[in-house]
Amino acid sequence: MSSIAPELSCDIAIVGGGMVGASLAAALAPLRLEVIVIEAVAPSAAAQPSFDARTTALSNGSRRILTGLGVWSEVKREATPIKRIHISERGRFGSAVIDAAEQGQEALGYVLENRILGAALARELGAAPGLRLLAPATVTAAAVAPDAIELSVRAADGARTVRARLAVAADGAGSLVRREAGVGAEEWTYDQTAIITTLAPERFHGHVAYERFTPAGPIALLPVAAGRVGVVWTLAPAAATRALSLDPAVFLDELQQAFGWRLGRLTSLGARHAYPLALTRAESQSGERIAIMGNAAQGLHPIAGQGFNLGLRDAATLAEVIAERGGADVGDPAVLARYVEWRSADRRSLIAFTDGLVRLFGSPFAPLRLARGLGLVLFDLSPAAKSAMSRLSLGFASRLPRLARELPLVAPAASHAPAPPR
Repeated sequence: MSSIAPELSCDIAIVGGGMVGASLAAALAPLRLEVIVIEAVAPSAAAQPSFDARTTALSNGSRRILTGLGVWSEVKREATPIKRIHISERGRFGSAVIDAAEQGQEALGYVLENRILGAALARELGAAPGLRLLAPATVTAAAVAPDAIELSVRAADGARTVRARLAVAADGAGSLVRREAGVGAEEWTYDQTAIITTLAPERFHGHVAYERFTPAGPIALLPVAAGRVGVVWTLAPAAATRALSLDPAVFLDELQQAFGWRLGRLTSLGARHAYPLALTRAESQSGERIAIMGNAAQGLHPIAGQGFNLGLRDAATLAEVIAERGGADVGDPAVLARYVEWRSADRRSLIAFTDGLVRLFGSPFAPLRLARGLGLVLFDLSPAAKSAMSRLSLGFASRLPRLARELPLVAPAASHAPAPPR
């Protein structure tokens, strides 16, 4: 990894070095471009929110992309496979099960601690030629020049300017880079808060992920290492505040009553964290010399566990568009237009799917509640419906990026070609 000079210029500046931004940087490594990653919190810091002890559900498509990045081989031993998904609604007769073996798959997905994936990505970036990391550092402004974008950066050792042909906004739902590009974002609050924690069930989870819908909000229990489970319990904000203040034993009792006894008694509660939930959607995934990805482009409800997977497909697609640009400038409008067009169907469809689930299972309307139970029964009886749901892990795009098809970003002969003149 190269050292940082007082004034910097590069081909691509990635603003946000969390899991999505770091994945893009790793994907770009074969292209031998000059890349700078600007991250507000050092990857090794305990306060780094992207690389903490929370867990992420990885789809099969994401597992393929991470394989192409050279990361999966480092983390697969720590990843817990999801071999079955059990879906139910409290107080209703319907339920459904999707089984990986029945779908001809080794697993429907994997659950991995963010800190493990973050450490593997950091090692990959440390070995990447032409990559420079500026952290901790914060972008305070962005201005488009005739042939570049200039980022004003505040770092620990003072202010500097980073001049790039292309800036990538991977800096979260409140993205400053997106705002500086003049790209607006719509936001709809769900009036819900997710409580994230881990616990140990009395019974082994058996590699089953549970999605339990309750009148107060959905509960997801995901299998993780050492027989523990990751919990995402969605509640109204006031109820979530109360739940966080409960004694651990009382919290577990209330979660037990909401989830049920499929895993026996729930014990050994870990640290609890709360996150308000909203749907955010940028008006576009690009601006002048700016590409927008991950939570800066769209923030999803965790009900389907697809937020990071969607952002990782953003990264894989943008990397491929850049790889196939020929001699064009990386910030050329045609390059960005191709990225936006390629991502549009997957992005639009998954946002609608996730939001639809929230509204469907959050409605107290009695006929709709009855229809939900019947729908789960019919879904459980339909192999075609289960097959379609299992393919969700690959997204809704008509064409998958090369990394999601377990192909290298560029052909081996092309990977050593010199970068076009700047």
